[in-house]
Amino acid sequence: MNKRVYIIHGWSELPEDGWFPWLKKKLKNLDFQAFTPAMPDLDTPKIDSWVGYLSHLIGKPDKNTFLVGHSIGCQAVLRYLQTLDESAGVGGVILVAGFFDLQNLNDGEKIIAKPWLETPLNFEKIKKITGGKITVFLSDNDPFVPLEKNKKIFEKKLGAKVFIGQKGHISGPDGIFELPEALDAILSFSGIPRRPPVADNR
Repeated sequence: MNKRVYIIHGWSELPEDGWFPWLKKKLKNLDFQAFTPAMPDLDTPKIDSWVGYLSHLIGKPDKNTFLVGHSIGCQAVLRYLQTLDESAGVGGVILVAGFFDLQNLNDGEKIIAKPWLETPLNFEKIKKITGGKITVFLSDNDPFVPLEKNKKIFEKKLGAKVFIGQKGHISGPDGIFELPEALDAILSFSGIPRRPPVADNR
């Protein structure tokens, strides 16, 4: 069965931005089906519309289904996963610049972000559905995602492997147009070992 990867962009981003096209091309060259959907309401993302769109897009997930999120796309991925039946499962999840807490937002952004930050997540269910296959990439100089608090939640609540770099919000405006560590994580989850990321030991 074909391996499917869904790369979910962030708030006010497009599928053509940053490292998304690079990752999609690399995966297709390795015979994955790779999708970079344009999510609805780009500038005013809403939980129901993003999760509903993912549900429609993905259909029935399985162990050959992999999800990659960036920024608020990580929140969308997690919230989609918790809607699945516990008998369902996915092959692995890669979260880039994901968050449970944000900083440096203006008043309008705070209103949009509030439901994403305050609506509870079922961490235990997400862990079961992913089988613990969650890899997270964060930066220690991300202007929006405070490192220590978010790192702790990913590790304690989801049992995720967290890797720390210095790439800002890990996006196009930060000059990030390739993300080989994300590719390596997908290949590792799919049983194709590559160069493993270096673990953060702080």
